[in-house]
Amino acid sequence: MRTPHARKPNAIIVRPRIYLGDEIAIGPGKIDLLRAVEATRSISQAARRLGMTYKRAWLLIDTLNRGFGRPVVETTTGGKGGGGARLTDIGKQLVRNYDALEARINSAVRHELTALRGLVD
Repeated sequence: MRTPHARKPNAIIVRPRIYLGDEIAIGPGKIDLLRAVEATRSISQAARRLGMTYKRAWLLIDTLNRGFGRPVVETTTGGKGGGGARLTDIGKQLVRNYDALEARINSAVRHELTALRGLVD
């Protein structure tokens, strides 16, 4: 039964979750967090932007840093200008590679995504 508020989604997209060995899991949440850190230059502002706690954001970043064995995000401590955070080269490369993978997957399954979208009244 169709509810009065049901409608066709404007966009449909596949957002993959990738497991690299036992230590690293990368998915849309961590990638969105990395993008937000890059945009805001702050873990706390990135967390607020995404509606998560600072502790949760820090744990996700720490998990990536430990999993890759080197920082994906670097932080600087406060001072006169305040602290900050930035993606390292590997962090930037991680986002670029994930974006490329996501685009390629979505391009490859365009027909199936359109078919799934057509199932929604």
